[in-house]
Formats: sequence, C-alpha cells, structure tokens
Amino acid sequence: MNISSRERRIIDILLKGENELTVKMIAEEIDVSERTIHRDLKSVEKIIFEYHLELTKKTGVGIRIIGDEADKLQLQLALSDVSIYDFSPEERQSVILATLLEMNEPVKLFTLADELKVTDATISHDLDQLERELSSFQLDLVRKRGYGVKIEGNEEGKRAALSYLITKHVDPFEFVSLIKDSIQKKSTHQLNAISNRLLHFVNPEKLNIIESVVESARGVLPYELADSAHIGLVVHLALAMERLQKGEMIKFDQAFLQQIVNTREYAIAKNMINKLEKKLKLEIPEDEIGYITMHLMGAKVRVDKDYLIEESSIDIACQAKALIQYVSENVTVDLTKNPVLLHDLVAHLKPTIYRLQQRMQIKNPMIKEIMDDYHDLFFIIQNGVRETFPDLDFPDDEIGYLVLHFASTILNDERALDLRALVICSSGIGTAKMLATKLMQRVPEIKKVDNKSLFDLSHLNLDRYDIIVSTIPLMGFDRDYFQTSPMLTNGEIHRIKKKVRQRKLSFQSENSEIAPISIYEESESNESMLNIESIQNYSKAILDLLQSFHIQQTTEKQTIESILGDACTSLESQKFIRNKENVVKRLQEREQLSGLGIPNTSAALYHTRSNDIIEPSFTICALTNPITIQGMDNEQMKADTILLMLAPEMVNHEVLEVFSFLSSLLIQDQESIALFATGDEAKVKHYLAEQFRKFLIEKNLL
Repeated sequence: MNISSRERRIIDILLKGENELTVKMIAEEIDVSERTIHRDLKSVEKIIFEYHLELTKKTGVGIRIIGDEADKLQLQLALSDVSIYDFSPEERQSVILATLLEMNEPVKLFTLADELKVTDATISHDLDQLERELSSFQLDLVRKRGYGVKIEGNEEGKRAALSYLITKHVDPFEFVSLIKDSIQKKSTHQLNAISNRLLHFVNPEKLNIIESVVESARGVLPYELADSAHIGLVVHLALAMERLQKGEMIKFDQAFLQQIVNTREYAIAKNMINKLEKKLKLEIPEDEIGYITMHLMGAKVRVDKDYLIEESSIDIACQAKALIQYVSENVTVDLTKNPVLLHDLVAHLKPTIYRLQQRMQIKNPMIKEIMDDYHDLFFIIQNGVRETFPDLDFPDDEIGYLVLHFASTILNDERALDLRALVICSSGIGTAKMLATKLMQRVPEIKKVDNKSLFDLSHLNLDRYDIIVSTIPLMGFDRDYFQTSPMLTNGEIHRIKKKVRQRKLSFQSENSEIAPISIYEESESNESMLNIESIQNYSKAILDLLQSFHIQQTTEKQTIESILGDACTSLESQKFIRNKENVVKRLQEREQLSGLGIPNTSAALYHTRSNDIIEPSFTICALTNPITIQGMDNEQMKADTILLMLAPEMVNHEVLEVFSFLSSLLIQDQESIALFATGDEAKVKHYLAEQFRKFLIEKNLL
C-alpha cells in the first residue's frame, strides 16, 4: 500500500471515531495545519475507495468513513502491514529505542538509518528526542564518532523503558488475550506495525506460564487486583524473565526490602517466584521478589472502610488532607469536609508513593484527554503535590489520576451552574434562535443565550460568554468556538457538554464576577426610563412586522432565485427594501453557507440583514409546486413554504429579539408551520398577534 504515515493516522482516527470529526479536530490530534489535512484527505479518499468505503463530508458537522464493518476491518489489517519506511517519527524513535535497549554493544548510525530507510541526519535528530525521553528512566544515551550509539544505565531503568514501549504501542489487553487463546501466530497481523516489532521481546509460551502464575496469585490476594495491574504485572514478569536469561540482573534497595519482607504481598511474590523457577527452569534472585512485591502493593484496589486507621497511612492521610486544603483554596469549593474524597485519596496515594519511591513507571492511558478536559484543575493539583509532597516527583500520568478523584467530587457537587452562550448566525436572526432554543433544551447548564451576527463580533465583550457557537465558519477568529448545524447533532451536543464540564472545573476569579445578563438587561442603567423605551421599541417592532406581513401565492413552477426575486419586488414597491438584486444576492450567499430547509417539515427559512433593507418584514411564499433545497441537516428535501425574514443592518436589539422569537416558533411548534403552509393570511396574522402578546407578557411588558 502506497501511503504516508500521516495518511495512515488520519484513516486510523476516522475508523475509531463513532461520530463525524471536523478537520480541525483531526489536525489538532496529529499536530498539523488544517490545510495539510484537507490536502491529505484527497489521497485518503482514493485509498479507502479501494476497500469499498466512502468518506462523507457534512458542512458544519464533519467527516467520517462509512461502509461495511467487514471492509473497515480489511482496511485496518492492510494498514497494519505497511512497510517500515512508513513509520511516523514517533514510531521510528520507538524502533530505535527498542533496538538500542536490546543490544549490549554500540550500534552504528548508518546501520539504523539503513534499516529504517532514512538519512543519518534523521536518525541523529531522532536520537536528540530520545535523549530527553531516556533521562526519565535514569538512562544515558552515549554517542561517539567511530563508536556508535549505546544506552547506558542500570537494568531497572532499561526494563522500565522496555515496559513503557510495550505499554505505549501494544494494547496489553489484546496482546494477552491473543496469547491466552493460543492464536498469537495467526493474529499478530491485527496489531499495528510497531506492535509487531515489539512482540519478539516476549516469548509467547513463557507469557502463558507467567499469566497462569499471576492468575493463581490473584486468588490469594486479600484485595482485588485491577485488570490493568494484572496485565502490567504479566508484562513486567515476562520482560524480567527474558532479561534474566540474557544475564541482565536487577538490584533492589536492600533497606527498603527489609521494610516489606514481612508483608503479605512479599509472601505471595515469593511463592510466585518459586513457581516460575520450577516452570521456567530458571534461577531468579531475591531482588525480583522485591519488585513483584512493589507491583502488588502498587496495584491495590482497596474497598475496606478502615483503611485510614492503618498506622502506615497516617502520614499519607495528613498529606492528603493538606492537598485537599490546597485544591479547595484554589477552586473556591470547600472539599475539606468530604470524607469520601479523603478516603479515596489515601487509598490511591499509598501504593502510588510506593511506586514513586522505587521509581517504577506509572502510565496513564487517559492523560491526554484528562489534560484537555481538566486543564485548569490539572495545573492546580500539579502545584499542590509539589507543595504537599516536596520530596517526591509526581509525573503527569500520576497527577492525571489525582485529577480524576478531584474532578469526580467537584462535578458531583450540586452547585447551580448558569452559563451564558453566544450564538452567531450570518444575519443574527432566524437560524441563530433555532440553535439557541436547542442549546437550552439539550444543555440545561446554559441559562442565557445571546444571538448575534458575524458583524457584531468586533463590538462584543467576548469574555462575558462561557461558550460560543456558530452556524458558519469564523475565519480569523482567535477564540475557541463550536461550529455546528442549526439542529445540533448528538456529536455536537457531546462536544458542548464536554466544554460545560471543563467550565465547571474552571476556578479563577471569574466565580466572583457579576452574573451574566441578557441583552435587554445589559442596557438598563436608568431602569424606569429604559423600560418605557423598551416597551416602545418592542411594540414598534411587532407592529412593523405585522403590518409588513403578507403571503405570496406562487402557482407556477419556479426556481428559488425567481421566488425570492418576486417576493423582493413586492417588498421594494412597498418601500420595505431598495435594490432588490442586492437583497436576493445576500439571501443566496446565506444559502451557500449551509442549508436553510427546516428538517422534518416542508418549510425553509431564508433570512438576512442588509443596508438595502429599510424596514423589517416577514413574508411567506406558498408554493403550489414544491422545490428541492438543502436542509439544515445537509440532506436534500422538498419545500412548499418559504419563510422570508428581512431586517436592516443597523437595528435595535428589540427588533432582533422579536425576529428571534418568531423563528423559535418554527422549531418549537409544528402547528405554526402547518398554519403558515395553509396560505390563510388572516389566520396567520391573528396567530402571530397572539404569540407576540404572550411574548410581551413573558417579558413583563404587559
């Protein structure tokens, strides 16, 4: 298969995605520009087409691969067999690291370059990256001209690095299940290319023996052993046995060994070693018992409620309380009176501290997601552990686990959370209100929504909004925002709810800010006077709208351009607009951005704002011959009712709010659309008048 490593990663990301993914999301995952992804997608389409798969693209939603699951599996299998020169830089560096760890003698640079089909300069750059990575294992990368490259350091660090490689590139659950089911030989091709490269570090037959020994030990442990800990112990033992057979010995701190020699975990570990010695016919030093004991102690999942009264836990409990106090002060939420959090932290920290003291590697497969989802909380806790555990170096992976404990407690707190959202539509009306209504229905934490147009952005204080959502791309916009369809898909809701969780865990001085207020409330400096002005503005907006309203019957077969042209001709003759050609052009430009058909109806909402619009107006075009248009969900649909809403470019907030209320009727009430489709102008006008009366009552203006 002729495919680059980046194209392979794009396909892999899309195959794993349950919903549509935006180009921006893929670009961020791979750490390249969106333009690069767009360019690569052309090749991706050709590649997946060979496997009878299709790349679907939905404007404002994202892209995904569709097709039979069997075809997707065939593509995955083909990707796993790509040749070595297709490795990404990260994979290539892992291959280099694995090679150097396996060799006890220097390796020439050109040997690595030849094997990996890259230049010496590329290998040299890869080694620069690896040098920093190896330092975390207390290993040194020795490079000398004429000598080659070699990793130097103790056996403990080398094993930790190997274990890290396997954890990073081989799914341990899949790996062990392949061995247990005795199908390793015919199934290794299902693992990715770098995984295949690492498989030879462990003999499958030995792995079977080791797994059975760990399984028997699990039955005599006084507590549960998490599945991840079970597999981690199997991988550790497998590597240890392979290294021992090569004469590589490990040293365990003897002073610490004396502290743990009388524990139950040590007795179980010793029994495991005795079994392994017999089954593998291998002499295993006592130091290995110490390391297995540490794995068992570091893998506890404790459930007993008296855990805090254990003598060895008192110091940890005091430090845990200090950490809780630190976090509470920085998140402005009092967590100090939560006994469950304290208990869980101590239960987690005791084995963690064992691992950290012995410099055992801790890997957290969720670390990237945790840092993305709980960014602020992560750095608060990172600073907290430095202050409360000054003698220990907590890696990011371990801090990630602590974040989950605190985040769970905070998110379960019943504090009210009132978020304010900004919704952007190209005209600031219509579609934006539809989206606003859906937002408040699906995300209850969003209590206030302001609808604005693209042109309003430069005048807004964006710091007052927690979430920004737009139905159109915001080119050059330097803030985070969600581009969604007006009807909000489940995937889009999921992304927004994820942001809400992040917002709940943002604990800066913003908590003491004045609560967000609506557009109307924002303008109230002299309440009584402005209240009267608002009543006047709302009333005028409603009266203008009702007076402009008319239904245009279209019996002939026409295009959408001619339908809009006829409607604008009528409005121009009544002095509601000038230069009808410009208004029609603006409407068509709006249609190009995304579909305007309302899903599950036969109606479409065309709306815009322009300097060529003199007064607000609302027109219904009733079509005898339905036309085919694109819906807001990007599906083609038949429409026999065109709802046309026009507003001036410069208009007061009350006018836009009245228009927004009108458009919200379209998604909240199917009966209103059915009424609009009847073509009965008198009934529609009466209905609108009644709805606007309720609108004014709701705003306490009547």
